[in-house]
Amino acid sequence: MSELVKLVGAKIRLLRKEKGLSQAELATMAGLVDTYLGGVERGTRNISMETLEKIVKALDVSPDVLFRFGDIDTEEDVHEKKQILGVHNALLTDRSMEEVRMVHRVVKDMLGTFDAEKRKK
Repeated sequence: MSELVKLVGAKIRLLRKEKGLSQAELATMAGLVDTYLGGVERGTRNISMETLEKIVKALDVSPDVLFRFGDIDTEEDVHEKKQILGVHNALLTDRSMEEVRMVHRVVKDMLGTFDAEKRKK
């Protein structure tokens, strides 16, 4: 399938998970079969505009949200993320518990700031 179909499917999966819905729940809300929705999310189904509209309504989002891809990790991103997290784990392993807690607080504060900025947009 095309890269756009895969990106839209990944975005649908991301939005569904953010709303705490299972594939079966979203499929039911959209009047679809859950296995069909699974194919949509994997980017193996080329869906119609009508089906896309059903999914948008079930997710209760604006259609343009499905085409904002900045928050989707590519396969390369996922691999790099795992590598970086491994390095961070190695860096912290030999530190004292006090230092680990301090790093945790700093990171938690930074992520809270990032999340607040996202909500403003």
